[in-house]
Amino acid sequence: MNRFKSTKLASIFGILGNILLMIIKGIVALLTGSQAMIADAFNSAGDIFSSLMTYIGNKISSKPRDDDHNLGHGKAEYIYSMLISISMILMALFILKDSFISLIKGKEYDFSVWLIVVCIITIIIKFSLYIYTSKVYKKYNNLLVKANSRDHFNDMIITSVNLVSCILSIYGIYFLDGVVGIIISVWIIYTSIKLFIESYNVLMDKSISIETKNEVYEIIDRHKEIKKVFHFNSTPVGYKYQISFTIYVDGNMSTFDSHDIANKLEKEIVKEIDEIYLVIIHVNPI
Repeated sequence: MNRFKSTKLASIFGILGNILLMIIKGIVALLTGSQAMIADAFNSAGDIFSSLMTYIGNKISSKPRDDDHNLGHGKAEYIYSMLISISMILMALFILKDSFISLIKGKEYDFSVWLIVVCIITIIIKFSLYIYTSKVYKKYNNLLVKANSRDHFNDMIITSVNLVSCILSIYGIYFLDGVVGIIISVWIIYTSIKLFIESYNVLMDKSISIETKNEVYEIIDRHKEIKKVFHFNSTPVGYKYQISFTIYVDGNMSTFDSHDIANKLEKEIVKEIDEIYLVIIHVNPI
């Protein structure tokens, strides 16, 4: 299964899982009259949006290059991961506001066994989705899936806190919900901003990492005919990079031989470094 099919499957699982949770939470909210569960059902609707953004972003980025998009549509991944980051920040601000109100007014919870059951079901589903999307992200280094995975993880943590708060409410302990809610919401905002900046940097053509650049130079060093390397540049092309640089060879070398070295070097770099999509080498005599 390739990058795009794995991402598509992860987004479909996310959509179906969140629809199931929204229905369960909605039914329990109607049965118990719990305002907290109604709010949680709307939160699941927001999670459907995040998974839907993953699906749409992946569908667009998987399109091959065309006359209007010579380098393909890969950057759609980063645009949609930014949208998911924004949705997570908005969710965290809502939790932050609600947590402050809970802390100041001493908000109490009406205990119901159904609330605990829903929390446990949510944690199981969200944990499963988090594990699966994390594996896809680590395998393909897909920021879009990373954003979706982070969203599942955040929901799992929030629901775990809700579960603990619900159990503690039996003993009349309510303040912990507000305190932990504030800490979690600040943490979600922090991680979401980091993810947003990461996507933004790619869209702003951030250069290839120093580690990858050193890998390129290690491959270049194998070719002793190359005397110098200048004008190294890199440009993100979707989820990979296009690099270009100039090599200097002995002025007595034939044009055919010098370009043969460049062609071999281009193939070696693309083959050995998965992060690089295209290599353009200029050859000059020295």
